[in-house]
Amino acid sequence: MTPDTVSLRYFLVLAQELNFTRAATRIGIAQPALSARMRRLEAELGTALLVRDTRNVVLTTAGAALAESAPPALAALDRAWDIARSAAAGELGTLRIGYSLSAGAETAPVLVDRLIRSSPGLEVGAVPMATPEISPAVADGRIDAGITRGEQPGRGVRRFLLRRQRVGVQLAQHHPLAEHLEIAIADAAAYPLRLPDRAANPVIHDQLSALFRDTRPSPRFHTPAVSFDMSQRDLRDGLTLAPAGEAAVTTQPVGLTWRPLRGAPSLTLHLVLPREQSPVHRRIRAVAKTLAQELHWLPD
Repeated sequence: MTPDTVSLRYFLVLAQELNFTRAATRIGIAQPALSARMRRLEAELGTALLVRDTRNVVLTTAGAALAESAPPALAALDRAWDIARSAAAGELGTLRIGYSLSAGAETAPVLVDRLIRSSPGLEVGAVPMATPEISPAVADGRIDAGITRGEQPGRGVRRFLLRRQRVGVQLAQHHPLAEHLEIAIADAAAYPLRLPDRAANPVIHDQLSALFRDTRPSPRFHTPAVSFDMSQRDLRDGLTLAPAGEAAVTTQPVGLTWRPLRGAPSLTLHLVLPREQSPVHRRIRAVAKTLAQELHWLPD
């Protein structure tokens, strides 16, 4: 019969003190209870561990052997318990996060860094993805979590609001509107507006274009021939403005600046998780929620 670990730990204290009174005081139990524990441990092992008299306690050969071999065994058991608890808390394993380019400027790197620092046993990988691909990839298990802008459609997932951002426009530093701390929506609509290709990201295209729905005359929307995030010559030349969230400030290219649009609704970033969630999924949810509170990503 394998002895219980509590009695084994008590025995190790007694082996150090070689005195029942001191050992019982150190453990925090009554001396008779400690004596009963030791008798039961010896009965389970089928051998004497201690030689007692009115004054002293001496370890037998078996007792000395147990006192030497038990600590590393208990340490290994403690590590096993810790590993099990870490796994149950979602702090072990591999976490694959997909994120849209708009989330890559600040939100995704900050969340990944917090996950790595708070859970050393969690291997975290992140990869940029086209926004419409993220929710389906979470649903079918290709990735464990996603960060997307806007209310992206998709089945088999749950979305958690992660961040609200002011919406504004990127424009050349020498542009006349750059002199203002805020820009009226109607004033921005007087210039060509650069939007992402609707075929690549219909939700964001529609959300940004809707900001200018009521302006007259109707705004002129422009979609660049190359990637929305790669070519910005028309912005630097002052020919167009690009509606964008305030995260654009953190990755501002040389020659460009960002100004908020007065009265515009905020843009939202969402954490996307599968409907059936593992401990790892619950872990990222908890970390993301704490981070959003600390960094005021969801202002009142």
